[in-house]
Amino acid sequence: MAVAVVALAAAGCGKSSTDSGGGSSSESGKYSGKGIGLAYDVGGKGDQSFNDAAFSGLEKAQKDFSLGGRDIEPQDGESNADKVQRLEQLAKAGYNPVIGVGFVYAPAVKEVAAKYPKTTFGIIDDDTVKAGNVVDLVFHEEQASYLAGVAAAKATKKNHIGFVGGVDIPLIHKFEAGFDQGARSVNPKIKIESQYLTQTAQEGGFSSPDKGKDAANGQIEKGADVIYHAAGLSGQGVIQSAAAHKVWAIGVDSDQYQQSALAGYKDWILGSALKNVGGAVYDLTKSVVDGKPLTGEVRGDLKSGGVGFADSNPKYQAMKDVVAAVDKAKQDITDGKVTVATK
Repeated sequence: MAVAVVALAAAGCGKSSTDSGGGSSSESGKYSGKGIGLAYDVGGKGDQSFNDAAFSGLEKAQKDFSLGGRDIEPQDGESNADKVQRLEQLAKAGYNPVIGVGFVYAPAVKEVAAKYPKTTFGIIDDDTVKAGNVVDLVFHEEQASYLAGVAAAKATKKNHIGFVGGVDIPLIHKFEAGFDQGARSVNPKIKIESQYLTQTAQEGGFSSPDKGKDAANGQIEKGADVIYHAAGLSGQGVIQSAAAHKVWAIGVDSDQYQQSALAGYKDWILGSALKNVGGAVYDLTKSVVDGKPLTGEVRGDLKSGGVGFADSNPKYQAMKDVVAAVDKAKQDITDGKVTVATK
């Protein structure tokens, strides 16, 4: 599929976008849109984590349904008006669905969806926008993080682990809460370092690998030998630090062991707490193509495969006791024997 890089003429709509060719109708003939419109969160495409997970869903949907598509990068320090303009541009051009990647798009989705009632809008990681043509794509991140905590507590040799959150907000608190609970289910006395990189996303908590690296360096100096990050692009720095010190890192959202940009560090990526953002993008697109667009809240959990724990690293697979503990924890959660905290 040919991909052309197109500069956006309108100010405030993002640094760049890709416009991919493809048909504009499905085999069923019910779909007549231009394709998928995707607007990225802070850090943009190439974060090897959250945004790239969304892009993977766009790519798969384009291929499977012969669709066109456009994905647009955010700007540094942009306003909500910039996000509104970006979503309006996609909707006006005929893209359907139009998806905002990240809770920061909530006000913009609410405003633009009201102006384009025949377009289906999706927002990832927010459940506050309620409209007939809006789908809230949310997840039980705390469940995947619980598995990460179990893995960390079983793999540590020092009974000392760490958590690095990108921004100090309720969404990321869910990751920390699940991680802590999972780790303490293995060892109630385990020592857990915790650090948030910034108070707001505008300060770069999700987009600054140097901040992630500094935080991980500090936790490793204190004695942590497994560090879990929920920090988007900043997490690359956490993984780089862990590899440099030959301690374990646990990735987030995407299977970071499989990410090409992290190939030099992958031997030290124990696993990743997965959030199937790509699957959410794909399923929403399929519903629109099929002429039966989703609406309301769609929340992914362990039972549905919406979250999980990646086990791609052969070194992880060789740790039979760690794998067994994670598998048991997953079963306990899906069976309802364990309820994971969100705070």
